[in-house]
Amino acid sequence: MVALVANLVIAVAKAAGGVLAGSPALLSEAAHSVADSLNEVFLLAALRRSRRPADSKHPFGYGKERFFWSLLAAVGIFVMGGCFSVFQGVEALRNGAEEEFSGYVAGLIVLGVALLAEGVSLLRALHQVRRQGGGLSALRDPALRTVVAEDGTAVLGVTLALVGMALHMVTGQVVWEASASLAIGALLVFVAYRLGRDARDQLIGEAADPELSGRIREQLRAQPEIDSVEALFTMKMGLDSMLVAARVDLVPGLDSERVEKVAVRIKRSLARTFPEADQVFLDVTDRPAGEARESPAATGERGGA
Repeated sequence: MVALVANLVIAVAKAAGGVLAGSPALLSEAAHSVADSLNEVFLLAALRRSRRPADSKHPFGYGKERFFWSLLAAVGIFVMGGCFSVFQGVEALRNGAEEEFSGYVAGLIVLGVALLAEGVSLLRALHQVRRQGGGLSALRDPALRTVVAEDGTAVLGVTLALVGMALHMVTGQVVWEASASLAIGALLVFVAYRLGRDARDQLIGEAADPELSGRIREQLRAQPEIDSVEALFTMKMGLDSMLVAARVDLVPGLDSERVEKVAVRIKRSLARTFPEADQVFLDVTDRPAGEARESPAATGERGGA
């Protein structure tokens, strides 16, 4: 909400200053702020919609809504921010800029205020990161990760625009401001690519990180009734939701009732150790006799028969 309000105010100020001064760098920054404002609306929708409980149509819940709306936010940054900024820079290099240096003073003031507002928004986002544990664990949230990326990019973009406009005023060469606009565009395209790539991976079904998958596999192997873990599949279903599916081979001699009790106990054990694993499925395999003879239980390893 802080980022949305800041971006709306800044977008209007930048657009007015850019038109008044005829500044391509300031207009690029205005497009950047408009894109950021639209993206904050996307992210607010992501937060609201991803909290809906599971239903018959979506039995695994709506956690992936965060990934979908974050992908739209990345597309918005690319199209509305990056492409427009590159266009402004190219046009300035080709045709020059209408130099109204009296308006440039107002434009520099607008950018100074924008830098202050963007800095406050960035500090607020970083404070939220610290509240959620700090570091990479907090940035698992695609909405928060997008806000931090947007605000960090905005601070750097405003700085580039300030430098470009100041050098244009001092030297009279529009190439400085056009270069600043192109740099802002390249920066936004890069950020949009990184955010879009992460959202795409999560949306199509990203596995848990290898360290977490390894811990889950080790806990399964440690169960006395499990002979071997044939396969383990994980998929992030939301910010704090994960599907775990394991194909396991049990030790010989368990009857059907014992197998059922063992499966329930293992699922509960995994849920206690890994709270995010709220969907656990176990598939009990029946390996051929030849393979069973080579298993740890058959050869006497790990206390087997």
